[in-house]
Amino acid sequence: MDQNKLKQLVGREAVKYVEDGMTIGLGSGTTVKYMVDTLGEKNKKEHLNLMCVTTSKKTAKQATNLGLTVKELDQVDEINLTIDGADEVDHDFNGIKGGGAALLWEKIVAKNSNRNIWIVDENKMVNHLGKFPLPVEVIPFGSKHLFRELQKMSLNPRFRTNVASALVKTDSGNYIIDLNIGNITDPIKLAEDLKGLTGVVEHGLFIHIVDEVIVGTNDGVRIVNKK
Repeated sequence: MDQNKLKQLVGREAVKYVEDGMTIGLGSGTTVKYMVDTLGEKNKKEHLNLMCVTTSKKTAKQATNLGLTVKELDQVDEINLTIDGADEVDHDFNGIKGGGAALLWEKIVAKNSNRNIWIVDENKMVNHLGKFPLPVEVIPFGSKHLFRELQKMSLNPRFRTNVASALVKTDSGNYIIDLNIGNITDPIKLAEDLKGLTGVVEHGLFIHIVDEVIVGTNDGVRIVNKK
């Protein structure tokens, strides 16, 4: 089964968790795109009373075009469930997110959700985090100085650029610095170290946030629950 089929598979499975009357957090990325498409179909067919909070402007546009009601986070009292993707997930239910440059909004929405589900294909499940570059969102002011600080920490930083070689900007107008670490031996300590750096807005380490992971495999869907 190719990767797009796996993404469709987990997207359809995740929508089964959505119930009438819920406020749903909608994540970002290609896997979530399939999920939002399925949610739009379900909403249209069943005439659900849903409110959605999105983690990116791109997802907000997609959801709105599908007829889903999109609200700002501060317009809702609570989020019942957030469904998002992940770039890596380890056996301790820690993850790396931010490949789509939406990590700040993703983490804010996740932290304000009663429950978090990630949808991934089986290649995203790893023994140790770090093969996927760790995104760090930083403010533009003084970002080159911060970059040098990350170099001194031997974190192998690189500014993220687009196809035109321009610096990628997040929905909040910040830059992304990707850390090419290779193997993160202590994600909790690294998360604390990064948050302690002036100019860092947020990092892509999601520690103790997800409750359940829906994994797409060639044999079907596998549900992994936090022990």
